[in-house]
Amino acid sequence: MSDHRGAAAPLAPVGEKGAPTGLSTKGLSAGTVGLIGAVVIGISCIAPAYTLTAALGPTVSEVGFQVPAIILVGFIPMLLVAFGYRELNRQMPDSGTSFTWAARAFGPWVGWMAGWGLIAATILVLSNLAGIAVEFLFLLIDQIAGSPGTIAELAFNPFINVAVCLLFMLGATAISYRDMQTTQKLQYVLVTFQVLVLVIFSVAAFVHVAQGNAFDASPVELSWFNPFAVGSLSAVVAGLSLSIFIFWGWDVTLTMNEETKNPEKTPGRAATLTVITIVVLYLLISVSLLAYAGTGAAGLGLGNEDIQANVFFFLSGPVLGPFAFLVSLAVLTSSASSLQSTFVSPARTLLAMGHYGALPPRFAEVSPRFFTPGFATIVSAIVASVFYTIMRFVNENVLWDTITTLGMMICFYYGITAFACVWYFRKQWFDSARNVFFTLLFPLIGGIILAALFVITLIESMDPGYGSGTEWFGLGSVFVLGVGIIGLGIVIMIWQRIKRPAYFLGETLSLDAPASLRRARR
Repeated sequence: MSDHRGAAAPLAPVGEKGAPTGLSTKGLSAGTVGLIGAVVIGISCIAPAYTLTAALGPTVSEVGFQVPAIILVGFIPMLLVAFGYRELNRQMPDSGTSFTWAARAFGPWVGWMAGWGLIAATILVLSNLAGIAVEFLFLLIDQIAGSPGTIAELAFNPFINVAVCLLFMLGATAISYRDMQTTQKLQYVLVTFQVLVLVIFSVAAFVHVAQGNAFDASPVELSWFNPFAVGSLSAVVAGLSLSIFIFWGWDVTLTMNEETKNPEKTPGRAATLTVITIVVLYLLISVSLLAYAGTGAAGLGLGNEDIQANVFFFLSGPVLGPFAFLVSLAVLTSSASSLQSTFVSPARTLLAMGHYGALPPRFAEVSPRFFTPGFATIVSAIVASVFYTIMRFVNENVLWDTITTLGMMICFYYGITAFACVWYFRKQWFDSARNVFFTLLFPLIGGIILAALFVITLIESMDPGYGSGTEWFGLGSVFVLGVGIIGLGIVIMIWQRIKRPAYFLGETLSLDAPASLRRARR
């Protein structure tokens, strides 16, 4: 196939009757991740504790008590797209996922941009995860030491913040560089702890409501789960955009497909289980906090702008009393574990792009000791670290705008992948009733929803008041970041076409002919 130093060799035939699928092994450690391990890493990458403490408040400000409804609505496109991912993985289990599949469906140019979208999204979130981990580390120390605000404020000193952030990044890189068994063992502990704390937190909130000593006890109503009860379409769109962000990360289960047991089935099942587990957890937490605190704009109400940036911190004391520090520890654990597991996706996508000649061959290097994409992992860490450092010193508000930009990148590459599923299987849509739903309707609807969200966000973010209110060249910083990242990808892609034409000529990863690749799917 290929050695650990170069791009892909001629592709080995794989598939029914020897039909070439255009896929080849890359030297990763096959068969090391089981179904439970993949689900745990998927949950870790989503980082429920970190994600929800950052997203719950802003979502309440948009839709009020209908947060559970918005979570369910956001869950729908994620599940539909996950079905498309599962079908593509069954046909072509490859660590390049979106890059490889889009290239097989639409050709090398679209495939390259899909891979770029995934890499850009994960690099953006890596920098933010490290920053959140720093803040909660100092917050936890402050709570334990009993010095209200004194130690926590140190996290906002840019020099201290960046220094500790880089240490977090270094630790996560070192673990990610090692074998997948190390990652699994670590994530079993960290994910179990954060989920357990979140469940205890939710149960405690319900107990306070039942005992009549909640801040603003609100009886749970079915209307909370009704998206049509939201006041306006713009509020639904805004809430949905946030909801898309809180579900993102499940696709890491697919990028590990060359390292899983039963690679054609396990990654897809893990993706579906991950999304379902997360939606149940999110509904439990959101309903419990709405019932406990209400949506008022004063005190501990979830509509209070002063607490929306860190809901769990402000509610942890009233809900858990002397055990409030566990919530900070859970969020710290969540962001730190996600920082480590998130490295899986960009490193393996870069590995695949190097392997097939879409990037320099060094990206195709696999550690001969750990069988992991060593060079790609280090590059991901360096780029994320440099980006975070620059943004922290240049403009902290713009750094937080990258979260919204991240949502655009998610819609960008998830949408491309969903449409790739539809097009790739176009000659098999009506082979069975199952194919009609899983290769046509589900991914098509999911892709259309994500494409619409991408366009709407792109248009609205042109307003200088969008996001943090920071503007560049008379445009909102979210718009400039989003368009700039996509534009940079196009420039690099053109440069790679000039330097390494083989991939772009279809010599290393060819456009597929779906009719020749029909498999028995029952």
